[in-house]
Amino acid sequence: MDITVIGRGNLGGGLARLWARAGHRVTQLGRGGGEAGASDVVLLAVPGTAVEAALSSVAGLEGKPVLDATNLYGGARPPAGFPSNAEYVKSVTGGPTAKAFSTNFASLFGRIAEARVRPGNLWSGDDEAGDLVERLSLDAGYEAVRLGDLSLAATQEGLAGPIFAIAQAGLGQFVYRMAAPEQL
Repeated sequence: MDITVIGRGNLGGGLARLWARAGHRVTQLGRGGGEAGASDVVLLAVPGTAVEAALSSVAGLEGKPVLDATNLYGGARPPAGFPSNAEYVKSVTGGPTAKAFSTNFASLFGRIAEARVRPGNLWSGDDEAGDLVERLSLDAGYEAVRLGDLSLAATQEGLAGPIFAIAQAGLGQFVYRMAAPEQL
């Protein structure tokens, strides 16, 4: 699969490395932008307040499936008129959109292969993005856990605060697993 990653930081760079190891062709774009027209899917992994600027610097996004891994911290808000960054992304690209990989600590990507069971990757979004989220979650070492449709992206974006609070309260950075009783 051809993947364009917008963002070269810990999250974008970490997932790019995991997906490249899994055999995907990954192109990373930084602040200078670039072209995503040849990609099968796009990961948006920039600071939550940089979404508008990042998308405006990339050509070829029309109709592309996008996995939005952004978060909003400290009272930051999505672009005006949108309840979430993910819904803004969909309005720009017009393609299937999912909020994914936004509730995982990027610093732990290098240790995911050590987990005795696959940790979870919460996602919310369009049904049409589901197969991509499932495959790319597995290829990164995670199990996709669906929160709901794209209208729940704002709820998912709001989880960043509690996740960081748990880590700062003494647990440290962590992975999580959600399983149905028959999987226990």
